[in-house]
Amino acid sequence: MNLFGIDANGNEKEFSLDDFRGNKIILYFYPKDNTSGCTQEACDFRDNLNRLNKYGTVIGVSPNDIKSHKKFKEKQHLNFILLSDTEHKLAESFNVWVEKSMYGRKYMGIERSTFIINEKGEIEKEWRKVKVKGHVDEIISYFS
Repeated sequence: MNLFGIDANGNEKEFSLDDFRGNKIILYFYPKDNTSGCTQEACDFRDNLNRLNKYGTVIGVSPNDIKSHKKFKEKQHLNFILLSDTEHKLAESFNVWVEKSMYGRKYMGIERSTFIINEKGEIEKEWRKVKVKGHVDEIISYFS
């Protein structure tokens, strides 16, 4: 499955997870660009990218479009790949496109989750219903 995204340098590009076969991937799903929790999470990944890159390539995924991702990357100086999953295909394949509820209203959205994909393309570790604070440290601890 191919998705369009913004690479680490801010260029639009088509990606497939198969492009990373032979390397580990730290794949994280987040609900929406430029919201407080998602911004904090992205900045935590950004600020710890040198530590994380020892373990795998960081890729963020949300349902936002390329234009939104580009603005988000520029505003927050993000230094890793963001994929645009506007049709929720990747999210559905990882079972993170789920029914959510806010103020009694039900809707479909991303369950904040992170997956470690091994060199063979298999899920090695997963975190579901991620709490932003301390999550990057959890990932680093997993590898330590």
